[in-house]
Amino acid sequence: MSVQAQHILIAGGGMVGLSLALLLHEQLPDSARITLVEGRALPAPGDAQTGYHPAFDARSTALSYSTATLYRELGLWTSLLPGLAPINQIHVSRRGRFGSSLLSSAEQGWDALGWVVENPCLGRTLLAAAHDCPRLTLRCPDRVTDAKPLGPGVQVSLAEEKIEADLLVIADGAESILREKLGFLTQRKTYGQSALIANLAFEKDHEGCAYERFTATGPLALLPLPPSEQAPHRMALVWTLAQVEAAAMELAEVEVFSRTLIDTFGYRLGRVLRVGDRQSYPLALTEAVEQVRRGCVVLGNAAHALHPVAGQGFNLALRDAAALSHALAKAVDKGLETGDTAVLAQYAQDRQRDQAQTIAASDGLPALFMMTDPLLSLGRDLALSGMDMFPLLRREFVQQAAGMAALESRYA
Repeated sequence: MSVQAQHILIAGGGMVGLSLALLLHEQLPDSARITLVEGRALPAPGDAQTGYHPAFDARSTALSYSTATLYRELGLWTSLLPGLAPINQIHVSRRGRFGSSLLSSAEQGWDALGWVVENPCLGRTLLAAAHDCPRLTLRCPDRVTDAKPLGPGVQVSLAEEKIEADLLVIADGAESILREKLGFLTQRKTYGQSALIANLAFEKDHEGCAYERFTATGPLALLPLPPSEQAPHRMALVWTLAQVEAAAMELAEVEVFSRTLIDTFGYRLGRVLRVGDRQSYPLALTEAVEQVRRGCVVLGNAAHALHPVAGQGFNLALRDAAALSHALAKAVDKGLETGDTAVLAQYAQDRQRDQAQTIAASDGLPALFMMTDPLLSLGRDLALSGMDMFPLLRREFVQQAAGMAALESRYA
C-alpha cells in the first residue's frame, strides 16, 4: 500500500466515529479514503434532514468549549443551533454544606461555558455532513467481525467480505466485541451505583445555568435544554444513586419522584411541572490498557468509558479524535503510513496526560464528595468557597475543564 493512497476504516458509526470521519476527511489529502462501518441502518442522504425541532424526551450530550471549537472548524455549528442550549453559568454545591461556587462564561470572555445538544440533532447534522464527503464511504448496516495484520496495514473482515486498510479505528462503544476479540486488554471498575436520567420541565427559567450538586449518594446534575412545544423550561437530569434507589426512582409515581428530587436539589427552579421518560444504567469506569498497536487504534468509549460527572466522556473522546486526525495528517505529509507503530505510539503518548487527568477527575470527584470525615468535609467546603474568592484559580479551572489547553496542544 502506498502512503499516497491511505485507507482508514472506522468500526462504529456513532457520534465519535462520525466526528472522526469528518475530521479525517477535512485534514487528510484527497488521495486518502475513509470507510465507516456501522451495524445499524443509518438514514439515506435524502432522509438525513438538517432541520430539527426539539422534542421533550430527546436524550442529550454536553459539549465543552473545546468540542464546540472543533465543530465550528468543521462548519457544523449553524446546523447544530436548533438543538443547542448554552451553558452560561455552572453552579457547584454540596447538599447540606456551606461551600459552593459559580462559574461564568462572561469571566472567560466566552459566549458560553459549554452547550447541551440533543442527540438527534447532533446525529442528523453529523450524518448529513458525512453524506457530503466524497471520499467517505458509509457501510451500514454492516459490521467488522475480525482484523489481522497484513504487511504494514490490516485486513479487516466484514460480514460478507474482506477489506485491506492502512489503519483500523475501533470506536464501537464501551462493550466493544471487536476490541475484546482482538485482545486489547481492559480494566473495569464498577461503582455499585446507577445513573438515573430524565428530561424535566420546571416552573422557573434555568436562564442558561447548569447545576452540579454533590449529595451523599453521588452527584446530581441538571443541564439546560432548549425549549420545546410541550415545555419552555426544560432540563436534563443525571442523578447518581445506589442501584436499588435508582431502580425505585425510575418506577416511582411522578409525585414521589418529584418530591424526592426537590428534597435533594431544592427550589431554585421552582416546582417540577413535568417528568419525562426515566431510565437508569449501572455506572462503571472502563479503560483499554492498550489503545494502539500496529494498524489499530481504540477510540471513544471503547478506549475509556467514564463516570458521567461533569459530562467529560464525549468531550475527551473528541479531543482524542482531533489529536489522532492531526497526527495522521502529519504522518502522511512526512511519507509515513497511518498505521505505523511509531506514529500511533506518539499519538498515545501525546494524549496520555489529558486522558489521565480527565479520568482521575471523573473517578475521584464523586468519591471525594461522598466521604463523611468532618475535617475533609470542611476542606471541601473551603475549596468550593475559595474558588469563588479567587478569579484566577476559577479561570484556570474552567480552562482545564473545558479542554482548551489539551485541544490547543495538538498543534504544538
